[in-house]
Amino acid sequence: MSRQNDAAPVIIKRKKVSGGHGHHGGAWKVAYADFVTAMMAFFLMMWLLGATTESQRRGLADYFNPSIPLHRISSGGDGLLGGNDIQMPDNMGPGTAPGATDADEEIGHSPTESIEELAQRLRGLGGESAIMTEALRHIVTRSSDEGLVIEVFDLPDSPLFDPDSNTPRPILPIIAGVLAEAMQFVANPAAIEGHTRSYTVVHRGDPSWSLSLSRAERMRQLLESAGLPQARMDRVTGHADRQPAVRNPMASRNNRLEVILLRQNR
Repeated sequence: MSRQNDAAPVIIKRKKVSGGHGHHGGAWKVAYADFVTAMMAFFLMMWLLGATTESQRRGLADYFNPSIPLHRISSGGDGLLGGNDIQMPDNMGPGTAPGATDADEEIGHSPTESIEELAQRLRGLGGESAIMTEALRHIVTRSSDEGLVIEVFDLPDSPLFDPDSNTPRPILPIIAGVLAEAMQFVANPAAIEGHTRSYTVVHRGDPSWSLSLSRAERMRQLLESAGLPQARMDRVTGHADRQPAVRNPMASRNNRLEVILLRQNR
């Protein structure tokens, strides 16, 4: 009896659990934050659509376009036209692009919008004939601070001019016709620059300066004969061999003409 009285009492504790749900972590907080961010972006976009004009919206879209734009409405800032309409007389000088009317737009003859589209237009002509395909082998396009540069160059088996002269080979008038047709879709002023390869020091009289200028002048004549308005020509210059296109200064690849569609405020 005394042994039972000396034993420690047994205490049973019952913990009350409320709710019945375990720990779910903070994932729902992240999902909610994403939802709120998405809604803010949505309402911001809706506000921009309602608060901006069509030209401003086009400019915003062009800002994120990596190519140089040539839109009729807006180029979006740093493009070829510096944020203005290509049909603004004060900016472009010669007026609207020939043949680019509202009726033409309805049938797909809208002005060229980018370097890529102009290059595609030129490449698309290559399937018309073997002669056209051969002509397009001489043409590459690139962008520069001045604008869109269309480079026309000698090939090892097909030069543009007779040796050391400004007499064009039959391929050059074909190229001039292709370029004049493509340039009808924009109203930018144009410049022509002539370049030649280097001559050896033993060559009697370095003809590179006079040759580069006379070849550029002949290209101007060919473009105008092919339909390019004379008023669109801004300048014709010769650079001799001072700006080689390849490392070897005497390579025939350095014999080239550059037709530049100039941006405004250049």
